[in-house]
Amino acid sequence: MNQPRPHVMPPVEALIRRLTGVPGREDRLQHLEVLPAREAVHEDWPAWVPDDVRGAYAAQGVARPWRHQVVAADAAHAGDHVIVATGTASGKSLAYQVPALSAIRAARGTRNERGASVLYLAPTKALAHDQLAGLSSLGVDVRFAAHDGDSSREERDWTRDFGEYVLTNPDMLHRSLLPSHHRWSRFLGSLAYVVVDECHHYRGVFGAHVAHVLRRLRRVCAMYGAHPTFVLASATVAEPEVTAARLTGLDVVALTRDDSPRGRVSLLLWEPPFTSHAGENGAPVRRAASSEVADLLADLVAEDVRTLAFIRSRRGAEQVALTAADLLAEVDPSLPDRIAAYRGGYLPEERRALEAALRRGDLVGLAATNALELGIDISGLDAVLIAGFPGTRAAFWQQVGRAGRGAQDALGVLVAKDDPLDTYLVTHPSMLIGAPVEASVFDPSNPHVMGPHLAAAAQESPLTEADLPLFGPTARAVVDQLTELGLLRRRPRGWFWTDRSRAADLADIRSAGGSPVQLVEAGTGRVVGTVDVGGAHNQAHPGAVYVHQGEAWLVEDLDLEHHVATMRRDEPAYSTTAREVTDISIVETRERRSWGGCELALGEVDVSHQVLSFLKRRQPGGEVLSEEPLDLPERTLRTSAVWWTVPDDVVAEAGLATLDVPGAAHAAEHCSIGLLPLFATCDRWDIGGVSTARHADTGVLTVFVYDGHPGGAGFSERGFRTAVAWLSATREAIASCECASGCPSCIQSPKCGNQNNPLDKAGAITLLDALLAGAPRGHEEG
Repeated sequence: MNQPRPHVMPPVEALIRRLTGVPGREDRLQHLEVLPAREAVHEDWPAWVPDDVRGAYAAQGVARPWRHQVVAADAAHAGDHVIVATGTASGKSLAYQVPALSAIRAARGTRNERGASVLYLAPTKALAHDQLAGLSSLGVDVRFAAHDGDSSREERDWTRDFGEYVLTNPDMLHRSLLPSHHRWSRFLGSLAYVVVDECHHYRGVFGAHVAHVLRRLRRVCAMYGAHPTFVLASATVAEPEVTAARLTGLDVVALTRDDSPRGRVSLLLWEPPFTSHAGENGAPVRRAASSEVADLLADLVAEDVRTLAFIRSRRGAEQVALTAADLLAEVDPSLPDRIAAYRGGYLPEERRALEAALRRGDLVGLAATNALELGIDISGLDAVLIAGFPGTRAAFWQQVGRAGRGAQDALGVLVAKDDPLDTYLVTHPSMLIGAPVEASVFDPSNPHVMGPHLAAAAQESPLTEADLPLFGPTARAVVDQLTELGLLRRRPRGWFWTDRSRAADLADIRSAGGSPVQLVEAGTGRVVGTVDVGGAHNQAHPGAVYVHQGEAWLVEDLDLEHHVATMRRDEPAYSTTAREVTDISIVETRERRSWGGCELALGEVDVSHQVLSFLKRRQPGGEVLSEEPLDLPERTLRTSAVWWTVPDDVVAEAGLATLDVPGAAHAAEHCSIGLLPLFATCDRWDIGGVSTARHADTGVLTVFVYDGHPGGAGFSERGFRTAVAWLSATREAIASCECASGCPSCIQSPKCGNQNNPLDKAGAITLLDALLAGAPRGHEEG
């Protein structure tokens, strides 16, 4: 049982015939793309690598590294800040580990004391611990340690005093290391390298927070005489040198050539059929992506194809594994035991046991949440199934890259969920397969983000004029605001923090900001997370089913005075959707463009929300079970928005007067929100929208799409910069949908506060045609 099972993957062509040959599936495969294989290019080890480091990798089978690993390691060893932007399973870890380990070994004192240190940052504890396990297995004489929320006080003390290669995450850096930098002075003063792994995860408001945490780290290190080299890594990041520079505030060299081997990858884009059920307002509903994936997983496991199925929620992963096992039991009673679920929330030993069983071949199929999306080492997989587009091309390629690691051939299947973006992508494959990954959108200049970090920096050490350029050109204005508010006090030596509390607590780097509400588990008092009830998310009201990290919670109480929502774990047979009244007013127009008689604009807006009630919807199915009234105050959000206007004469010329104008604008708004994640690295829940046939500030038909975070997160600006492509894709997604008058795959939205009413599919196409008729083409779009 402990030895790997002998395994040969069946020919991919035969598997595709098997999957598509089942009666009733003839029309579900929308596109097949075959990515060609690639040969490896090797290079000799650099002369500066110590013998024991070289020998450790040789013992693990790396006799000669790939060329791109050597190029990256040489650059980092020379002191260049580097981002390694090569594909999944391309050995990025070796590229930064070799110079880091070499620096530690070379700087050891005569009494074996710490002479150089390394700080590794991962977006998740699981990835950091996987890296720690890999480093420890090398057998190199370096003191490795993890520093995170699971570390005991004794472990943290040892790490601070003796650790040489410390693995942590941005939250711990923000809340533990930097506020206590005096106690970490020897570690920080000897810091040679900072590794920022999977850096594409740092986007939106979270990315802006991490950018300032890294600037605070650079400032504190400089206080102790250290100027570490930054090495960033990601398999899926657009404009890597731009993203890395925005994160670190440094000039960064991008290394993008990939010399690792890759087998052929066959990608299938798959769309489930419409069912006989009707959804909201009688709209047709497609079969659930998770149900389709359960069938495909059972088929592949029956063929002894080692398969990983990515499911959006923890509950969904468990259900897919159970359904696939039941299907296999009808074929062979021994097969159900070869399928399991894998999700966050398992104990580390449970996760490791599942990973080991998959490597050995005891397990053939695994239904997982995105806990397995990052660089955790699961090798030898044949196929990956993805239940619904994961939100970004970056995440899509991360998940596809879990199969075929090494030079083996692989199969990837994206199964579309009932959503405009999914439907558009499987029917327009060039927008997924032939397009670059999205730009990592985040705005470090957002004063709602910068302010708390400037306060934290002032508590770490008084801010001086010389410090401010590190935080950006708007830092002085934000410091002046903090001074006016009494949070900072100006003295000849600089600005001082005035409060006795921890300034770091002002910045919850994973919250939306603005009006964060703590999510607390009933009975235990454990803080589960935070949500911004003033932004685009309004699901923390009493009675709501709130999904947090893939788990369903039922909200029992919302205390707005103390900013606490009390929840308990539950798995109700329904979901909830807030019904709300939303108003929007223009505060400032920063940029505008004329599109013939129409106009596109970008600026600052005030959005007011009041949640009036919530709908209970049966799951699956989506039909409304009841409406429950709520008594909640109005909340206002000042944020960034992109909006477009269509004057009355253009409406008349387009023939819209005979159609439902409010319904046309509403439908175009819904679909444009659904498609924006294709052009900006966001989720549709990160953004909101308002449409009106006549807006008070513009006097004409206006559609707004706004960032659901105070001060903005850069998403609407990205929409403004790519508006022609974005709105053209919106028009095409509506027009190409098979439904007659609108459905969840085109113009209906799961987050609509007006029960998806009114909506006019034909009117939306006509309206977007009128808007785009005057839009610039090609290079004219900024």
